[in-house]
Amino acid sequence: MTTTPPTPSPSRDLASPGEPPLSDPLPLLRGFVSLRRLAGMYPPGHPAIAEKLREMDDVVREHLRSAPAIQIDIIHGDVHLDGVACRPDNQGTEQILHELVELGVHSIHIHRGVEQEELRQVGQFLWDMREGTGGEPVETELARRNVRHVSLGRIVPLDTRWRAMEWPDAPQGPLDPAYHESLALAQQTFETVSAGRPLDLVTVRDLVELLIHKVAQSSAALAQILAVKQYENLTYCHSVNVAMIGLLLGRRLGFDDPTTAALVEAALLHDIGKTRVPLEILKKPGALDKQERRMIEAHTKFGAEILVGIDRVRPLTPTVALEHHRSVTGLGYPDLGDRAIPHVLTQIVSVADTYEAITGARSYRAPGLPQEACLTLARVAGQQLNTALVKAFVSAITFFPIGSLVRTSRDETGVVVRTNPADPLHPVLDLLDESLTAAVGTVDTASRDASGGYERHVVETLRAGEDLDLTRFLAPEPLEV
Repeated sequence: MTTTPPTPSPSRDLASPGEPPLSDPLPLLRGFVSLRRLAGMYPPGHPAIAEKLREMDDVVREHLRSAPAIQIDIIHGDVHLDGVACRPDNQGTEQILHELVELGVHSIHIHRGVEQEELRQVGQFLWDMREGTGGEPVETELARRNVRHVSLGRIVPLDTRWRAMEWPDAPQGPLDPAYHESLALAQQTFETVSAGRPLDLVTVRDLVELLIHKVAQSSAALAQILAVKQYENLTYCHSVNVAMIGLLLGRRLGFDDPTTAALVEAALLHDIGKTRVPLEILKKPGALDKQERRMIEAHTKFGAEILVGIDRVRPLTPTVALEHHRSVTGLGYPDLGDRAIPHVLTQIVSVADTYEAITGARSYRAPGLPQEACLTLARVAGQQLNTALVKAFVSAITFFPIGSLVRTSRDETGVVVRTNPADPLHPVLDLLDESLTAAVGTVDTASRDASGGYERHVVETLRAGEDLDLTRFLAPEPLEV
């Protein structure tokens, strides 16, 4: 099996609190390496092999209770579980990854139905690979050993610069006036810093007020921020969107006005350090090399350095810029000491940052749908992101945010015009005609029939064409959160 690097593609419902999905794939990788070594030392059935198989089988079965497969990929030294990266945190882990990669194994995918004997045969196969496997495809070798539910693969890095999809750098077409003004002010702010001039704090404060008091009151603006974004937004645009998403979450949490303003300012400036990173690195469609990755990761320190020296910047704004790529378990970058946990404002910005990144386009992938983003947030909750904040976010924003184009279980097409906080999976829709140019009626998908069942469900989000302006169906009142 030869594959290309995965992108997040959630494919399952939220696991219940009592059945957490596999959050750390490294024990499984260590298990396969241990099985490989044990296969070279002992005969099949040895107690050491049997014990290791029991340990691995317990982990595998627990995960497969809530997902059809476990997909582990090693990409440029990072381990990805179902498309979500978790970086190795110690030298021992790096040695394990090196051992697998040296064998040509970059991917291990385990599917529901796997038996302990298959896991043992994979370990034996990995040991036999040291002498060569006869030149046959890996699939053939594994099939000969009756391995049907585990696949091994090599990831081939591609230089996609010559065929990278071209996305606009910012939203195209008609924009809500307040949102358009906020983007212009943000662009001015970031370009000023990029040119080496001091941050204009007056403009920043004006922008914060604009976002809180005007943009947040516009359903059209919120739809343009929360729905799929058909553009590869530059730093200033991404920052405005993250600030607005953070604001919605802050309101859901009941923040007072001063705390809300502090959150919006911090979110708005969380990526200001990217003004010191060359644009060709920020927009590179191919894989980053080690030096480029170090430069990207340095933007957190750059941002803190820029902000800490500015008079009257709110106290937590530099902190959020420094911490927003650190997880709630104390991992991530930059290194701030053993298990240093980010401030709660940072944790809010991290949730908003992740959602916004997934629903925006990239040179190497199309934008993800809102429900895909919500499922990804749920999958990394407790490891990278704060679980309580993720739950509050999904409840506030929902899988189908205002402005989303959706299809119902009755094969109707509609645009979400109002969310339902009491039932976030059942929003209010304006149903559209076949040409998607006119509304033909409004339905509340939370309505139930005489037996108590829902009359209809939203079954999927559709990707709206670039020439389809869904915001014209939205009323002027703000989104309720």
